[in-house]
Amino acid sequence: MAQTQADDFQQTPTRLYSLDALRGFDMFWIMGADALFQSLHEAVPGSGILKVIADQLEHPLWNGFHFYDLIFPLFLFMAGVSTPFSVGRELEKGKTRSQLLLRVIKRGLILVILGLIANNGLQLKPLADIRFPSVLGRIGIAYMFANIIYLYSKEVAQMAWFWALLIGYWLLLKFTSAPGFHPGDLTPEGNFASYIDRTILPGHLYVPFPDGRPNMHDPEGLFSTIPAISTGLLGILTGITLKKHNLTQIQKTGRMAIVGVIFIILALIWNFDFPINKNLWTSSFVLLVGGISLLLMSLFYYVIDVLGHQKWAFFFRVIGMNSILIYMSGKFIRWEYTVNGFFKWLVQWAGDPWGAVVFAICLLLIKWLFLHFMYKKKVFLRV
Repeated sequence: MAQTQADDFQQTPTRLYSLDALRGFDMFWIMGADALFQSLHEAVPGSGILKVIADQLEHPLWNGFHFYDLIFPLFLFMAGVSTPFSVGRELEKGKTRSQLLLRVIKRGLILVILGLIANNGLQLKPLADIRFPSVLGRIGIAYMFANIIYLYSKEVAQMAWFWALLIGYWLLLKFTSAPGFHPGDLTPEGNFASYIDRTILPGHLYVPFPDGRPNMHDPEGLFSTIPAISTGLLGILTGITLKKHNLTQIQKTGRMAIVGVIFIILALIWNFDFPINKNLWTSSFVLLVGGISLLLMSLFYYVIDVLGHQKWAFFFRVIGMNSILIYMSGKFIRWEYTVNGFFKWLVQWAGDPWGAVVFAICLLLIKWLFLHFMYKKKVFLRV
């Protein structure tokens, strides 16, 4: 595939500034911005705008969509966007598919291992106490399979895989269920994906049954990773578009934006039959978050790479260049201790309820300064 697509590619930078900035914007929300806006809402309870923002920074209980649901799939989408600039570049340099296949599998497995550490820490635990599904684990598995499809198929076939996985997953959940439930049951107890997870996965799942029994459902379960592969593939197809020289930058921006709007409309229509649900990573959810991801990518790409306005995005780029590091750092660094060590006086001076707001701001500041130091030293955690 690399040979047939190489003629359509131009000499592009190995990293898109807009992609790093968007990745940083994504990570910004889970490295402390969510806590900042939640504390602001508590400090100013009468503000309707802050209440809306605070609500959007929490996951719905089951069906539905909030902004917070976008963070995880947007990161996976961007991992896909980077593929043509990394794996594709190595193909163009003459690396064989077999060599790159090993690299892709290795990266996927490393992410799965990091996910295990993020969930369970480094101490040994009984098997029953280990949670195997994880955010990084899903990214690793979906990234791996999406990249394998990229390595061994052409662009049209990648599009076919994208839709086949979504439609196949929809049909599976529509005509199956857990034992004792009617076909197409999409409740936490009755859906087929959760049933498969609790049947085959060792350890424990994230969500218990309503009666207190463990292991009902896991939002990062194995079976619902199937449609997540399509999220990665959409990112890869977007990266391929961004590398093509037969499209102008404006055409690339427009194509991403138009497809993004179409996907959102299709998602809202599909929602009537297959509800938008992050817990199950439903096909309608893939289209919705894919559409929003495309709109954000087109906006960041247009403003940063087309118009050249980069300075404002430096704050986010510093985060985006070390996204895995800041995600994993909380397992090894007690960031709240650093805030108490340096800014406890400021938090106390602010008093209640504004002390929580000041604490959240200081936490964000310390994390960003840490990432900025690593950025200046050119130290990046790459998988």
